[in-house]
Amino acid sequence: MTAAPAAPAPARTVLAPHRRLAAAGRLLRLELRRNAMLWMLPLTAALFWLVSYRQSMAYPPLWNVRAMTMQTGAVSVFAPTVVGAAAWTGSREGRHGLADLVVGTARPRWARQLAAWAATTGWAVVAYLGCVGAGYVATAWQGAWGGPLWWPAVVGAASVPAFTALGFVAGALRPSRFTPPLVAVGAFLALEIGVQFIHGDQSYWQISPLVAGPWEIGPDEGAAIFHPYLPDLPITQVIFLAGLTAALLGVLGLPTGAGGRRLRRCAAAGTAAGLLAAGTAVALAGTGRLDAHGMISIPALHDPADERPIRYTPVCSHTSIPVCLHPAHAFYLPVVADALEPVLNEVAGLPGAPVRIEQAAAKYQQGPDNTVEVRADSPSSSGPMPVFHLLLPNQLLGPTKTTRELAAAVATDGGRAIVASVVDAGRKTSPAQQAVVAAILNTNAAEPDPEISAAAQRFAALPVAARRAWLREHLAALRAGHISLAQLP
Repeated sequence: MTAAPAAPAPARTVLAPHRRLAAAGRLLRLELRRNAMLWMLPLTAALFWLVSYRQSMAYPPLWNVRAMTMQTGAVSVFAPTVVGAAAWTGSREGRHGLADLVVGTARPRWARQLAAWAATTGWAVVAYLGCVGAGYVATAWQGAWGGPLWWPAVVGAASVPAFTALGFVAGALRPSRFTPPLVAVGAFLALEIGVQFIHGDQSYWQISPLVAGPWEIGPDEGAAIFHPYLPDLPITQVIFLAGLTAALLGVLGLPTGAGGRRLRRCAAAGTAAGLLAAGTAVALAGTGRLDAHGMISIPALHDPADERPIRYTPVCSHTSIPVCLHPAHAFYLPVVADALEPVLNEVAGLPGAPVRIEQAAAKYQQGPDNTVEVRADSPSSSGPMPVFHLLLPNQLLGPTKTTRELAAAVATDGGRAIVASVVDAGRKTSPAQQAVVAAILNTNAAEPDPEISAAAQRFAALPVAARRAWLREHLAALRAGHISLAQLP
């Protein structure tokens, strides 16, 4: 009796590449229709408007301030909502007890999970682009000078896949109804607490997507105006977020049931590459330093071409001494000119008086811990055509000044500096010089010395023409310190 020949093993069906793509597309469309993030879009938009959009629109129409504050606000809003929705989607199979039922499906578990993650990420990115796009359109509509800053928007967009990956992995590994809210709150707190560890400019915590510039400065109108916006820190943050996303998604493919051996090897390689990229980015962020123009410079990524100043044509007032500001701050010109006009009318035409008031770029220098020193980048000039460089009040560690507060600060600080540049010669100020400055600025009552206060009141009581005539005749002696209080008229 001869044995019957063994039947040949059935051939394994291998889908063509285009059929694989078609199947993946159908799975993705199915996930898009039933994704939890779709139902979170109205809530996310409302939170963005309440937390980020209103705050950004309250600032002046400046691309640097609007874009950088919008990055911080958008990341704060999208972190809990996106992480929570992704965790709910990732825990779906475990919560419904479907893990055993889907083992025999044609698609590996990792492929199904990546499709669900991609759908969640797609809806989250659509929401982010819509929200941030509305802010950018409003800023352009209000006539902001220059072009949009795209790097803050890119960092925010890169954070969305990282948030969805974090939430999805947490939900897949710990499927429970409590996982989404716990992970959402934990991600939000981790971001907010992490930035509290930033001390100085060389901090690894600057890698956080909440950070759009030097964290200790806050919204500052002088950064990225006279010089380009540095992409050093945003590039590092994008590398970190991309590496974190790859590492988290790779973790999904490591378990035995995620797929075949080849698939798990790819997941392990992706996890290792992601961790390497994220670690490198963190190390680069630790080398960042506050540069002279108010941005974070990373030596390994810095381009010297970004240090060249941006060319612009200033806008000037029609006061007795023209006041010229950067066109980005043109909306401040009426306020600044009106605040300085009384002082300019007093000193215009006097020997040594400036022929023009120009806005100066701010120069930043890191101090101990989180302190930052800010001063004018260029000193005032002297000679036959002197120019006074005015540094507008900055907004370090505080809310943006109102129009009235700005005018008061300019009149007090800028006006005093302008008068002082005319009255004294840069040496120790004499009592007579103090009295003349106080009289011109109408701050006689604020002088602590009664003799200086009395002389200032006496000089201020003179008609403007008489004061100007006396100064024109005696200004050289006054600047040299040869005039006493008794000699003031």
